[in-house]
Amino acid sequence: VPGGGVALIRTIPSLDDLEGVTDGENTGIKIIRRALEEPLRQIADNAGLEEAVIVDNVASRKGNYGYNARTEEYGDMVEMGIIDPTQVVKAALSNAASIAALLLTIDAMVAEEPEEEEGNDGGEQGHGHSGF
Repeated sequence: VPGGGVALIRTIPSLDDLEGVTDGENTGIKIIRRALEEPLRQIADNAGLEEAVIVDNVASRKGNYGYNARTEEYGDMVEMGIIDPTQVVKAALSNAASIAALLLTIDAMVAEEPEEEEGNDGGEQGHGHSGF
């Protein structure tokens, strides 16, 4: 499948016809939509680019069209040799859904403790967060 997050972006329109029965289900649909954008957002962020611009540009096109961060060009990802093995993409989606479902059923979350910044007098924990 086309790499660089394009295959996942192309699945987003399939969510357009879904409408949850509850607010929680609708929130879940929004979360899935955002999660499908995340690999391309991360690629854009790693390249120092505006994530929303790259995602919107790729999402507005069809087929294998995507963004090649190495060459800083848009184009056909397959022709540029940027591909992801189909089974790997399927496994990643399946594993992510399984973990999300598990976290929802056990009513627990796992989080990393914020790192303490040097020179911090203890008033605020690392990265401007005030703990959990």
